[in-house]
Formats: sequence, structure tokens, C-alpha cells
Amino acid sequence: MPDNQPFVVSRVGEAAAVLRARFQELGYLFFKGYVAPDTCDGLLAALLAQTRGHVGRESAGELPALLGRPFVESDPVWDEIYPRIQSLEAFHEFFHTEPMLDLMRLVSGTEVFVYPMKMARISTPGKVGFETPPHQDAFSHHAGPTMAGIWVALHDIHAPMGRVKVLPGSHKDGVRKVFKAEGVGGVQCEIYPHEKRWHVSDSQAGDVLIFHSCCVHKAEPNTTENTVRMSVDTRFSDYGAPVFSTNLEPHHGWRIDGLDWQRVYRDWKNPELQNYWVDYPNLF
Repeated sequence: MPDNQPFVVSRVGEAAAVLRARFQELGYLFFKGYVAPDTCDGLLAALLAQTRGHVGRESAGELPALLGRPFVESDPVWDEIYPRIQSLEAFHEFFHTEPMLDLMRLVSGTEVFVYPMKMARISTPGKVGFETPPHQDAFSHHAGPTMAGIWVALHDIHAPMGRVKVLPGSHKDGVRKVFKAEGVGGVQCEIYPHEKRWHVSDSQAGDVLIFHSCCVHKAEPNTTENTVRMSVDTRFSDYGAPVFSTNLEPHHGWRIDGLDWQRVYRDWKNPELQNYWVDYPNLF
């Protein structure tokens, strides 16, 4: 049976060389409380407003709660909600703020390119078996070794709500075979017989997890009665590294009719982050 150990906690005050060495050894870095709670709560409130009654909370600081029927990515309720979330300027802008860019640069050791595709995650109870299976972003994003994921908890997340788990050191074996599986993404990568020890921890609002493109990770099921887990994430790479064309689309834009950048940008105030990748030097 697999056993779990807590995430190894990193601190931005550590020497950059130490952090980068740990990232290369474990395949991830976990930072406690990096994003201010007020920032997380404001973004969470903005996302909740777009669910229009499917997910809500009684007051600021409360955990999100399911108010309607359970759903997962690609369900009709998701497809109704998600274009509105994707159109939020603050959601996209969040990953381009200096604190977030500084953390990415610290891990990379160079200037970074933030992928246009930004992801919001909504994990409701009542959908056990449809959680994200073990996978590698190197496969799903057609990404090279300098790409990494950056995930941010928008509220406190405890074990029954479905935490993110990583398989430490799994990035060292390269891209693995995949096969079809239930859950978000629809595929699971191979797990080797000796890989039994996963790293996972409860999170608080503002905790940040950064993981290597080949680091195997997955989600635990949400087994609560009505609590919803919500988080945001994106991908980044060393500036100039190859970026595959599908990463330039809005998340789920390939399957939700009308979810394109024209719709996303319709009500934005600031043009600086619109189509910022068109002159990127290494798209394929």
C-alpha cells in the first residue's frame, strides 16, 4: 500500500542554489503562505461570483460549499461556469504579478515565460472516482524539462477535501507511458512498482506548490459532505524554451464552443496581458 509523507517545506529566504538543488532532487518545491490571504480571498470571491449559485459561502473566509448538483470538468454545469471564470481579468493577471514572477524566477534561475493557459480547479464532493489521476504535465502540455507547474491554494485545504499529491523524484525517469483513465485529463501515467511513497500535506490559503514537468502528481478525492476545493494554477518555463501551440489557448477552449481569447478579453481594462505571447521566439 502507498504511504504518505508531508511535503518538504521550502522558504524563499533560503539560498537560491539550495532551492534549485532541492527542486532537481524532489521534483517539487512547497512554500507556505507565500501569497497574502487577502489576495487569495479576493480571487476566490471573484471565482465564486461566476458560479452563480452553484458554489458559494456564507461570508468571507468561509470555505466554499456546493449549493447545487455535483459536477466535474466537462460536465454541463462546468461548461456553463467556466467561460465566465476564464474571462476574469484578475484571474489571469494574478500569475503575472511581481511576487508570482519573482518566485518562478527564483526556481528557474532565469527569466521566465508564463503560459497563456491559466487553470481554475473546482473539486466538488459527490464525484469520487473522477478526480485527476496520476499524470505528468510533460505529456499533456508537450513540454520540455524547464517547464513547471505553479499551483496556489485559495483557501485552507484539508485531507477530506482532496489534496494534491506528488511522487517525489519521479521526474528523473523522463516521460512515461500513459493509458486511459477516468477523471480530469482522461489519462494516467505508468507508476513503477517501487514507487509507493507520495508527498502530500494540508494547505492553507496562499500556499504554493511548484512541480517539474515530469513530476507525477494527482488529486485525492473530495469525500466531504458539501465542501468544495478551489485552486488556481498555470505553467511556466525558462524564457525561450519551446512552447507547444495548444498552451496558447484558453483552458478548455478546444472543447467549449465560443471560449476563445476574443470572448475572454471582451471586458478587460488593461491591454498589456492580451496576446502577450504572439512575439514569443519559440512556439511550435
